[in-house]
Amino acid sequence: MISIARTLRSFFKFFNSIMGMVGMSMIIYGLWIIKIWLEEREDVPPTFEFVSETWFAYTLICTGVFMCVVTCLGHMAADSMNGYCLSCYMVSMIIILLLEGAVTADILLNSDWEKDLPEDPTGKFSDFMDFVESNFDVCKWIMLVIISAQGLSTIIALVLKAHGPDPNYDSDYDYYTRSRLSLLNHNAQPPLFVPDYSLNNNTCWDEGKYIKNTVATFPRV
Repeated sequence: MISIARTLRSFFKFFNSIMGMVGMSMIIYGLWIIKIWLEEREDVPPTFEFVSETWFAYTLICTGVFMCVVTCLGHMAADSMNGYCLSCYMVSMIIILLLEGAVTADILLNSDWEKDLPEDPTGKFSDFMDFVESNFDVCKWIMLVIISAQGLSTIIALVLKAHGPDPNYDSDYDYYTRSRLSLLNHNAQPPLFVPDYSLNNNTCWDEGKYIKNTVATFPRV
């Protein structure tokens, strides 16, 4: 049972890392869009106007940051096997899956879904959609892998939470803590030595000699 739990923990970290890589890719792509847009503009607009113009880039960045935070939470939950961390991770993953399902349903059911989005002056959203349409088969498999990894990581987190912490599992932090405490609370053994009995023998000999001399000084009757 312990080996099964450790195997599930390894698979959980693997699937969770996929979501982390996707989040980092979204952050990098969003920052690249902002960089290109700043180079194309001659003057820098106010903050609110700039954010409204680059809403697609900031959406990617915020989504990527959230996915990276959830990934870190999942790795901490896998290492500590804490029930509270696993519960928070599962809630976060369910929220992500629900949002992805809502967006997918809106795209499939609403033919004019692009009109619901604000205008993108950067043109990067249109470029992204053109890339997806021209490489639809590849993008479809990539999205399938991402959603499968998210679903499997959520299911494994549920199984690990039901299994509970492993009493025989030692993390690196626990090993370091025990080693440090053993050094701090080390009870030194008293040094081995051979007792010196010569002092006791001399003392006894001196006491016997004193008694003998004292008795000899008493007058005899």
